[in-house]
Amino acid sequence: MSETKTTTVGIIMNGVTGRMGTNQHLMRSIVEIIKQGGVKVSDTEFIMPDPILVGRNPVKLKHLSEISGITKTTTDLDSVLADPYYTVYFDSQTTNRRVDAIKKAIEAGKHIYSEKPTATNTAAAFELADLAEKAKVKNGVVQDKLWLPGLLKLKMLIDSGFFGEILSVRGEFGYWVFDGKSVPTQRPSWNYRKEDGGGMILDMFAHWRYVIDNLFGDIKSVSCLGATHVTTRVGEDGKEYKCTADDSAYGTFELENGIIAQFNSSWCVRPRRDDLLTMQVDGTKGSAVAGLRDCCIQSEASTPKPIWNPDIDQPVDLFENWSWMPETMEFDNAFKVQWELFLKHIVCDTPFRWSLRDGAKGVQLAEKAIESWEKRAWVDL
Repeated sequence: MSETKTTTVGIIMNGVTGRMGTNQHLMRSIVEIIKQGGVKVSDTEFIMPDPILVGRNPVKLKHLSEISGITKTTTDLDSVLADPYYTVYFDSQTTNRRVDAIKKAIEAGKHIYSEKPTATNTAAAFELADLAEKAKVKNGVVQDKLWLPGLLKLKMLIDSGFFGEILSVRGEFGYWVFDGKSVPTQRPSWNYRKEDGGGMILDMFAHWRYVIDNLFGDIKSVSCLGATHVTTRVGEDGKEYKCTADDSAYGTFELENGIIAQFNSSWCVRPRRDDLLTMQVDGTKGSAVAGLRDCCIQSEASTPKPIWNPDIDQPVDLFENWSWMPETMEFDNAFKVQWELFLKHIVCDTPFRWSLRDGAKGVQLAEKAIESWEKRAWVDL
């Protein structure tokens, strides 16, 4: 009988006291990987993450340790960066704290895994990629939406040729974030302050860059209009503050292959659609609408022939000739899937193409979109 081999990877998890870090990266990814016995490489080989939780607030760290079962915590980042046991540095801090911490980790020889956006400007984002490559440390950026069930189904349709020639993509993202005046808000206040790294464009265009690049093609140029629709909100301290960052963005992207993509992103919208994110893809042979988990399709043969007549009720049921794609496989948490791929990359040197350089492209798109908004013009990437 073959002996089981387990490789332990020490991971510095910095900033996981925040909402995304706690829920997606710690509880639903690393803790679940530990519970399942590690990342399976083969029937006899496993990778086991061994994290230490790093933060600025010892009270929050203590609570996080209690709910996660991860006993090692510290407020001293420098001490764990100096410890050779920890070979991976993960960052899910607020964006404006990320660059300096990642630079320190690269200098300490750690492999880097980071939330996005990796920086608040393109120059800093590409500098991180250059530094990591020069130091020859492995690196990756979270691009979780690629492993959402709805987008995996969409990728399956693209690969099968279902759409024929793809003509356009329409994305609708967002929901109503309460301002905290009458109903408690559900997002942190820094999201709405530009000086703290907030802003819809910086936050979400990093996502749209990797989604578009990986599914539909390279972006050639962008036209974008941003807005701060809600101008004041109530912060965690109960005091009203002025919103200095955009809370909504309306972007159009021209791709190198001629496809046109449009994404509306807003914290000031009350959705009446299948999900908080929907993407409609239209092609010569068929169309699809994907949400986070589901995807419905309409082939050319199932397409009705509506007649425009505003003087009568619409005789065609526009929902009738769509069908939901069947569930043909089980889907794991998208963040967890990418964590497993990154750990295999660290230990087994398997390919991992979602690097700091790819993350920098997301920052570039956000910066070009803001430039487009300021100039009120199309901007080439």
